[in-house]
Amino acid sequence: MSDEVLDVLLPQLKTVVAELVEAVDGVVVVTARTRGGPAPCTGCGRSSDWVHSRYQRHVADEAVGGRPLRIDLTVRRLYCENPDCPKATFAEQVDGLTRRYQRRTPALQRIVDAVAVALVGSAGARLLGVLHHVLSWASVLNCLMRITVPDRPTPRVLGIDEFALRRGHRYATILTCAETGERIDVLPDRKKETVVAWLAGHPGVEVVCRDGAGGFAQAVTDADPTIVQVADRWHLWHGLAEAALKDVGAHSACRAKYGPPLREGKRAETTRERWRQVHALLDAGVGLPECSRRLNLALNTVKRYARHTEPDHPVKAPQYRPTLIDPFRDHLRRRRDQDPAVPTTHLLAEIRELGYSGSANLLVRHITQGRVEVDHARLSPRRATGLLLTHPDHLDEDRRTLRDQLAGACPEMTTLADLIGGFAHLLDPAPGNATALTGWITRVRAADLPFLHSYATGLERDRTAADAALTLPHHNGRTEGVNNKIKLLKRQMYGRAKHPLLRQRILLS
Repeated sequence: MSDEVLDVLLPQLKTVVAELVEAVDGVVVVTARTRGGPAPCTGCGRSSDWVHSRYQRHVADEAVGGRPLRIDLTVRRLYCENPDCPKATFAEQVDGLTRRYQRRTPALQRIVDAVAVALVGSAGARLLGVLHHVLSWASVLNCLMRITVPDRPTPRVLGIDEFALRRGHRYATILTCAETGERIDVLPDRKKETVVAWLAGHPGVEVVCRDGAGGFAQAVTDADPTIVQVADRWHLWHGLAEAALKDVGAHSACRAKYGPPLREGKRAETTRERWRQVHALLDAGVGLPECSRRLNLALNTVKRYARHTEPDHPVKAPQYRPTLIDPFRDHLRRRRDQDPAVPTTHLLAEIRELGYSGSANLLVRHITQGRVEVDHARLSPRRATGLLLTHPDHLDEDRRTLRDQLAGACPEMTTLADLIGGFAHLLDPAPGNATALTGWITRVRAADLPFLHSYATGLERDRTAADAALTLPHHNGRTEGVNNKIKLLKRQMYGRAKHPLLRQRILLS
């Protein structure tokens, strides 16, 4: 092989003398030696060309032509000519080809490190086998743990969030730069003391973006009261959505006329009877805990019945899935209005001519459930809440009409729709939003919406962070994105990774 071809295929051999290239048992073996000349001491850096001895190193390199590549390199051991150097002799190193205590070239080591970061363990070892480099799963892990984590500067705007190691039992904390999304550190738990210690050891944080966790709020205050805490706007909106969902569920009877009829039966009658029992005890002056004991009901269940002002409110409307009949509902409604006694077989023949491909049984159930006469086949509390939470400009005409009907179903639903719209405008940060939030909370207090009252109470408890969220541009979205990617890393390791390994992967991924 000519030197020109060798330089093109294996440019890492330019600094050495290649003497022989051969294939041995499916492995491409290159025999080479160093060119000589002075070499820097690995202890003091002083150059020396005083040869002590020579020996051969076997260095694995990237595969060539689908076959592994091994470089048998003869190197020199040299005397250090610096009398003050602690090393008497040292082995010369070739830039781009060898490293101390390594049997892989830097190029191959970069591949191994990349695979280790992406897959770890057994999966990484299997992929390296496809790349013609045999390595055990333990060696892949060792390579990963030897990678130096970059020393990132303390960010001015810090994002903090927790993630579950074992849901309900063990948690860890991720710290990121809220402005760039760069991963800063991973703490082994979510304890207040751990966060306080980290902030104390990393001065320079001016703003902390967080969710509504009280532990993080107290930790930041204890570490440095001058740090500005910013609640995440997504969590504020999510909390409002959860409260609105409960209030919409409490007015199921009000919105029932805009969806499927309430399903009567034993369950509905039991619900109404429980409502009467709870309110009879409350009217007699019995407290909520005593009602729970007397009726053998959970305390939260008693509270839910106590919030409802009418017995039909807790009765939920049936939730129907979309069916093949939905496109033909207008035709069926029109025919039944013209002839209420029209046979089902006639209706089936007519809609089949229009393109219906379902069964006769589906049509019969659709009619007997009363779904032909209603405008919407499915209107669960979650879907009704979703319509109220969506901006009208983002809805088509039919759904906008339905949203307007829901908003006018009762005075409470009208007030709820107005409050949702008012809070949505506050999520666009502006200097006057803190004052507007005070007015919004006052309106909530005046409304008959108990679950929204609880949400407003939570806002008042964390009012400073809520005001900062609505007036400052900072948010915790990038931290939430990193938290979402952590779930993939945990599942790749079957949730068995200890903190050092998980931290290494998170910070290097």
